[in-house]
Amino acid sequence: MSTTASRPRLVVLRALGLGDLLTAVPALRGLRAGFPGHEIVLAAPSALTPLVDLLDGVVDTVVDVDFRQRIGRLPDALAHPDIAVNLHGRGPESTWALAALAPRRLLAFADPDHAPGGPAWHADEHERSRWCRLLARHGIAADPDDLLLTPPPPQGDIDLTRFAAATVVHPGAASAARRWPVDRWAAVARHERDRGRTVVITGGADEGGLADAVARFAGIDAGAVLAGRTDIAELAALVAAAERVVCGDTGIAHLASAVATPSVVLFGPTPPTRWGPPATRHHVALWAGRDGDAHGREPDPGLLALTVGEVVDALDALPGPHRAHAGSGGP
Repeated sequence: MSTTASRPRLVVLRALGLGDLLTAVPALRGLRAGFPGHEIVLAAPSALTPLVDLLDGVVDTVVDVDFRQRIGRLPDALAHPDIAVNLHGRGPESTWALAALAPRRLLAFADPDHAPGGPAWHADEHERSRWCRLLARHGIAADPDDLLLTPPPPQGDIDLTRFAAATVVHPGAASAARRWPVDRWAAVARHERDRGRTVVITGGADEGGLADAVARFAGIDAGAVLAGRTDIAELAALVAAAERVVCGDTGIAHLASAVATPSVVLFGPTPPTRWGPPATRHHVALWAGRDGDAHGREPDPGLLALTVGEVVDALDALPGPHRAHAGSGGP
């Protein structure tokens, strides 16, 4: 990690995944505007660095920290910052981990020992608004709609010209509760192909089998399956080049919002009021109105209530891509 002795350091904890990082972008921009002379160090998984680089200097350094499974001790190299900001969670563990760095000032949700002046946590609050409210409590302005990234350039060996007007179908999600059935995804992919659109099927490193099944049932060539073949930078470039994205409540939905690619997002156990895309005609959040267990081992009943017809109707109604650049507000 590089440091600049003449600049005070501001450490931000957000050691989570893709969607978590992107919902924190407005707060990160607010911190940069509020502390232009500080070195801003983001404690987050290093795999997310290519997306951080699209924020045009909002973050100076990423230190590799991954607390998705368990919150532990932060690196000693981060000790004694001028300011520490908890954008990771409500605490107490994440707040205590930052407090152990002995910052001069700690910004976090209310904790009786380390952040007694912090605001109360609201469970039903939208994730982007949550962190902006935390900063507002400390006199730092942040706009929840200031979420766009600079569109990434072409990456790796992917021929983006092939996918310039494509529909990205992303059938996976971290938990079974948020995974719509394969046969329904295949029907959506088939619909998009029959409309004359190129279809590309994406997914994580462990979702190749799922993506292959969708392609096979949809009658789509296996060459359209990119699941497990893209890193985060390549996925961002692919989504930015595409015409639309259809997916569940997972990280790629936030990526579509961040690069202003129209999207249809299927929600099940968690309502879109907490994690949904911006409320514009370019992004459609489908939800049956039922809450459930986001970590359940079976597809959520609310998610299963969404039909193929509803999804393809939403796709057919989407406008074309609405491109914009970082710092210009929501699409």
